[in-house]
Amino acid sequence: MNEFTLSDGSRIPQIGFGTYQIQSPEPVLRAIEAGYRFFDTASLYETERTLGKALRESGLPREEFIIETKLWIDEMDNPAGALGRSLKRLDTDYADIFMIHWPRETGEADENWKERDLETYRGMEKLVEAGKVRRLGLSNFLPHHLKNILDNCSIRPVVNQLEVHPGYTQEAALRFCRDNGVQVMAWSPFGRGQSPDILGNRMVAYLAEKYGKSTRQITLRYLIEKGIMPIPKATSEEHIRANLDVFDFNLTEDEVSMLTGMPQTTWLGEHPDFAIPTARSSAENRTDS
Repeated sequence: MNEFTLSDGSRIPQIGFGTYQIQSPEPVLRAIEAGYRFFDTASLYETERTLGKALRESGLPREEFIIETKLWIDEMDNPAGALGRSLKRLDTDYADIFMIHWPRETGEADENWKERDLETYRGMEKLVEAGKVRRLGLSNFLPHHLKNILDNCSIRPVVNQLEVHPGYTQEAALRFCRDNGVQVMAWSPFGRGQSPDILGNRMVAYLAEKYGKSTRQITLRYLIEKGIMPIPKATSEEHIRANLDVFDFNLTEDEVSMLTGMPQTTWLGEHPDFAIPTARSSAENRTDS
């Protein structure tokens, strides 16, 4: 599989596998068989145990995989404890990438978010120094959130996960990340299925017909052309394999521009400064069952 090179010189595949809401090891095992080696999870997702079980059942050595997980807002006061719980659920000794999942609490009243983010991140830096984490990352950090970390950190974050797809390209955030050597990963690369949706968009459908590909494959290829690593989730073997079948064609510069210029659509509607997804359970009690 083709790779992106991170700012620290390490390399990651150009497509990863998302595990949000996947409660059975079978889709992960199918993904491993298909060739995926980068897996995205988080304590909030309650899929770390499922992922860990699948990795064990695959029979492949741990070093074959790149495992990324995230701590949630209710864990930010103790990143070492958060990582310890995640590693126990994953049944591994280290995380390849450890992220802050969300930059701040809801609304303008959260006046201390900068200090909290920095304190959490500095605790994560100690985990790198202790050998428990290989690299650090962030998730849903917009330029002003990311700048707070970059201006004050000792170990630079190598990745930032954002909702990015045609119809919601976050060009300002992408440019800031590129300018500062931070690789962008795209969660929800197909949007969220609202109407009008991406996969039914006539521009995407036109390109799918032109290249003999599905609209999903056009969307993934678009992100890769933009230097973004998509992390699609899939459960069927057909979609798992098809999502990797995007390396035998290229979109033209004009076609990338056309998709970048699509009207905004299918945005999840959760802004890092004014909205926050609701945690399903406390950090201590979070499980996969």
